[in-house]
Amino acid sequence: MRLTAISGYGQKGPACFLLEIAGRRLLLDCGKGPDDDREPDLVGVGTVDAVLVSHSHRDHTGALYRLGDIGSPPVFATGLAARLADIRAVGDFDDAARHLGLEIATGRCGHAPGAVWMRIGGAEGLLYTGDFSLESNLYPAEPWPRARALVADASYGAWDGTVQQALAELTALAAAGPLLLPAPAAGRGLEMALLLWEAGHRVRLCPVHRAVAAMLIEGGAELAPGALERLASLLEQTETLYADDEPDGVMIAAKADASGGLAAQLLATWRTGEVKIVFTGHVSRGTPAALAVAGGRASVLRWNVHPRLSDIRALLDAVEPEVVMPAFVPAEQLRALHAALPAIPWTEGALQLA
Repeated sequence: MRLTAISGYGQKGPACFLLEIAGRRLLLDCGKGPDDDREPDLVGVGTVDAVLVSHSHRDHTGALYRLGDIGSPPVFATGLAARLADIRAVGDFDDAARHLGLEIATGRCGHAPGAVWMRIGGAEGLLYTGDFSLESNLYPAEPWPRARALVADASYGAWDGTVQQALAELTALAAAGPLLLPAPAAGRGLEMALLLWEAGHRVRLCPVHRAVAAMLIEGGAELAPGALERLASLLEQTETLYADDEPDGVMIAAKADASGGLAAQLLATWRTGEVKIVFTGHVSRGTPAALAVAGGRASVLRWNVHPRLSDIRALLDAVEPEVVMPAFVPAEQLRALHAALPAIPWTEGALQLA
């Protein structure tokens, strides 16, 4: 078994890993961005038997259009992830296991609707977490199985702050005046909306957020206990946010980096100082979000959708891997992670087990 990071090691870069196991060659995700629309270098990868997609976000799916470069392999994902990303998946992970003749187990990972971790090759194989979080109030996380090798989301390095701390800060900001939160609809946007609305704030959602919430409700998505009912109440008792609305209360709009969607329109329309603008995820280089933050017009407050240091410890204790590749973490934060967990059998851009 050998795994090579085509992209996703040593940087906050697009997810793309080549797994060679039991005579099969698999691509785990094939994303684009988040910075500078970076894409994985597929030159020299050769023919691949299948692509397994962990979830719908662009940095895990955005370069799937390039699969002709590696033999046009079939794509497998959960039905919800495929629908949200608008990708042509030929089946789910049970279908992938039958197609490939491999043992493939998956579990929900707390990051986004339809997102999963995947273990390929049983206890002697590889566990790929994709992106994961243990703090979501909407998206459940299921226990990880044992595996000899692990590719782990480590996006935050040694960070150990909590969602509850972020919620307290956003609640204080919302109490002081109008607050715009650009956010991904298939992710933390609905989480923030629920918690801020349940805390008593007026919340308005852009049409894209409302459409995703309706999709989850109508499809009976597997969410946290009671979450579908909470989402239904949110839609029934809150208003839609439109481009010509005046700023008031908490306003949540896609896209997360304000590169498009209603968030882009509002950022261009509203005057500086008229509303507080807070970005709650990675601020990608060259985006309107980055320009607004650099110009002092907006600020950044992290809402966790990736693991804290304590979550990574829990992952390592559960999986007990022989070798670990930390993924999606920039070099300077990677050094802090290594210092915080010095006894872990870390590897760099490739791993191999006999």
